[in-house]
Amino acid sequence: MNNEIMIRYQKWLESPRVSEEDKAILRKMNQEQIDDAFFKMIAFGTGGMRGILGPGINRMNVHTLGRATTAFGTFMKTRDENALKRGVVISHDNRHFSREFTLKSAEILSQMGFTVYIFDDLRPTPELSYAVRYTHAIGGIMITASHNPKQYNGYKVYDEEGCQLVPDAIAPMLEILANMPDELSFEVPTAKEPGGIFFLGKEVDDDYIEMVKACQVHPELDKSDFPVVYTPQHGASLESALRVFSECGYNIIPVKEQCTHDPDFSGTKSPNPEVASAWELPLEYAKKNNAQLVVMTDPDGDRCGLAYLSSKGTYERLTGNQSAALLLDYLLSSMKEKGTLPENGVIYDTIVSSSMARNVAKTYGVGCESFLTGFKFIGDRIHHYEVLGHGPKFVFGYEESYGCLLSPEVRDKDGVQAILLYTEMALYHHLKGKCLDEVYEELQQRIGYYHSQMWDRYFEGASGDAVMQKIMKGLHASPLSSIGGIKVACVEDYLSDEKTFANGKKEAIVGLPKSDVVKFVLEDESTITVRPSGTEPKVKFYVETIGSKNDDLAGKAQRLIDDLFAQCGIH
Repeated sequence: MNNEIMIRYQKWLESPRVSEEDKAILRKMNQEQIDDAFFKMIAFGTGGMRGILGPGINRMNVHTLGRATTAFGTFMKTRDENALKRGVVISHDNRHFSREFTLKSAEILSQMGFTVYIFDDLRPTPELSYAVRYTHAIGGIMITASHNPKQYNGYKVYDEEGCQLVPDAIAPMLEILANMPDELSFEVPTAKEPGGIFFLGKEVDDDYIEMVKACQVHPELDKSDFPVVYTPQHGASLESALRVFSECGYNIIPVKEQCTHDPDFSGTKSPNPEVASAWELPLEYAKKNNAQLVVMTDPDGDRCGLAYLSSKGTYERLTGNQSAALLLDYLLSSMKEKGTLPENGVIYDTIVSSSMARNVAKTYGVGCESFLTGFKFIGDRIHHYEVLGHGPKFVFGYEESYGCLLSPEVRDKDGVQAILLYTEMALYHHLKGKCLDEVYEELQQRIGYYHSQMWDRYFEGASGDAVMQKIMKGLHASPLSSIGGIKVACVEDYLSDEKTFANGKKEAIVGLPKSDVVKFVLEDESTITVRPSGTEPKVKFYVETIGSKNDDLAGKAQRLIDDLFAQCGIH
């Protein structure tokens, strides 16, 4: 393996395609850095291609990006005889090289004969999805590493519906990519006439903003005494979010230090809404301004988080599962009150999402369909029923990782839609004299008490990758029979598409593609789901415990994960 790594490394040092600047970086690498940069080709995962910036085949750079864009263009040409004319929309976030990668992708697609649409500057991921649909393009590309640290960038591809490509749909592109010469040898096909590169105008922004504003349920609420702190974490939704809030009449206090499009994220300790340190400065703003609510979008504007002023006078954060359950209850109760609740409504979530929102939906007679992790499966399902012409009516879709969707005019999670509706929900309850902790307690009294928590463990480099694969293979081959002293009632193996019950009975898992995921359902209805991240070198562990108000559900979750780690040899 080391010999192969050094051959790849040497090829980069000798290639005329590699810049002198990159060669200088390569020469300064130690052996561990060389191994990590060259032990495998950067892969497409649940969120596309994402990796550390720099030279190497396991890195984001113009060579790995150019090869992927050439494969994407070749694939798109097979999907429609008018693909070149319909064109591709490209957008990007605030990260290092995002604009350069956008222009490089546009140049390649233009050389292949595609019409290319780009924005004058960065735009959030949901607007890219919307713009694909607005222009009737054949596809889209978003240059982003979402909420990853500053050394990362990434690349997501979209179909003509503005939806990230699901596994079956993207398989032909991945086959094209696998059969192409390597990243330093591929050639971009040259069309007889290059395609034009056009800037999208203000009308796309205007249309997107109007769509977001139309998501409001109670636009008439009095917003005069409801200060809200907002931060885009240096990201792409700043302009869109501030415009939406302004036009809807909200009193927004921006976190100024985080309102620059800084690729180094210098104003925040983390750009990830799931991380506690991301909230330090926004919560300082909230305390100084007596804000009722704090809302945050991540760098590409598809995820959001919120913190609220509690009945105890403290600021508390909600998890993605908690906030989704609260928002869903607000939406469905408002629809019921207005007489607009559909008879055949449906929400979409994922197999790692809490069962709480599903049970909220059930109390309103609304169904639920669960998919693998990745919002593309939710967007694809919306399209499926559109084509079918009948079926359940989409009401709401969400992932536990702070992503949700209200209007299906976008086919990816939309942080701008989400923060507007979360703010409206909090205002609605505030005007009734309730803080969100009180509303959440009332909801739990109605449907039960749930504790959901996610742990992750990183496995860096070639050696870490081997350990990660060993853990997952072990769980598939020899699933645990008890965890934390509680017997496993059922093992759901999404790689074999099979459920195995404690009595030996087996059942097929129908309707989901194969995926490297194992879910343990315990006798007391607690669940533990294990899956490797599709975008980072880590394994994620999702635990949910269910019980009554007096149960120590968090302590129980900790005991379960401690025992699972012990049985798997994870430290």
